[in-house]
Amino acid sequence: MKVAVIGGGAAGFFAAISCKAHHPDASVTIIEKSTKTLAKVKVSGGGRCNVTNACEQQADFLRHYPRGQKQLKKTFNYFNRQDTINWFEGKGVQLKAEADGRMFPITDDSQTIIDCLRKEVEILGISILMKSSISELMPQSHGGFKLSFDSTREEHFDFVIIATGGSPKSTGYDWLRQLGHKIVEPVPSLFTFNIPEEKKLKALMGLAVPNVVVKIQGTKMVQEGPVLVTHWGLSGPAVLKLSAWGARQLFDMNYNFKAQVNWTSGMNEEELRKQVLSVSERESKKKILNAKPIDIPNRLWDYLLERVDLDKGTIWAEVKKKDKNRLINILLNDEYTVEGKTTFKEEFVTCGGVDLSEVDFNTMQSRKLPGLFFAGEVLDIDGITGGFNFQAAWSTGFVAGKLGQ
Repeated sequence: MKVAVIGGGAAGFFAAISCKAHHPDASVTIIEKSTKTLAKVKVSGGGRCNVTNACEQQADFLRHYPRGQKQLKKTFNYFNRQDTINWFEGKGVQLKAEADGRMFPITDDSQTIIDCLRKEVEILGISILMKSSISELMPQSHGGFKLSFDSTREEHFDFVIIATGGSPKSTGYDWLRQLGHKIVEPVPSLFTFNIPEEKKLKALMGLAVPNVVVKIQGTKMVQEGPVLVTHWGLSGPAVLKLSAWGARQLFDMNYNFKAQVNWTSGMNEEELRKQVLSVSERESKKKILNAKPIDIPNRLWDYLLERVDLDKGTIWAEVKKKDKNRLINILLNDEYTVEGKTTFKEEFVTCGGVDLSEVDFNTMQSRKLPGLFFAGEVLDIDGITGGFNFQAAWSTGFVAGKLGQ
């Protein structure tokens, strides 16, 4: 039995390893069009590889997928986060959980994960074809598939697992359309908000605020969590979650919208007004720059005072009611005009891909073509940042490798 795994990324490697583990007599070949395998694993998590997430309840875990929640519930019945931890630890790779739930190898080095996967592929005798593009994938009437490589040679395989990852361009899926599969148009997910006009905000580059509420004006989209100021504008978990959940809507808006920021950890106006009145009475002789009503970074407080044109040298006793109102308003409803997006680090994630209704998630087999399986981001599945996209890759790869067993 010959099996081709198209794509040398996380899902492809895991599918090949699973296939050989479940079918020891099979001849398994990973086919990679570029000069590198596991390239995304290398750069993920800032070079540390965010393998999975420590979120223990499966229902909670599934809530981190804007697309694919219902389908992954089936796949996770066969291979879930604990199975991932057990698998890597069984190969000698210890994982650790950080405070936010992200899990990394204890070496804090993505190369540990790469070495583990490559070693397993070598032990199992899985072949890897590098710099090998598939020009055509043709189902055969007598069963199996004919793969054409760069129009120079052909090879027959009994089963094919497609793990080619997401494509930023719709044309990247044309070859799958030709097989009769419906493709959900790809759009970016996981991106930062560009705020080109607000030059002084960018001067705060590197500033992290632990708990912020960010809304997209005119929509119901809202997320809470840490925010990071970058030299483009705003990033961090709250923004990245918004970008994932709102991927299609923000695409339709051409990434031009107003973001409303509540810097107060979600306080309402009444709560904040009490805090402002309290500090103005308690610290009446202090300059407003030196006595903050809430716990936010000093540089951010300085910047917000400038934004409402308040003299930082004014003492609290002399701050007028209308100025207090302006302060309360900017802390609760700070507003930024977003014009465009920037990819989050080197981690490219797409929303879109093979329509999920055309895949059986108990086996990852195509409902259109028996013997054809899918794994990873080639599917219309994506998770928010935090190890969820890799977990989807491990799980779908593992199940696809069983070849319907």
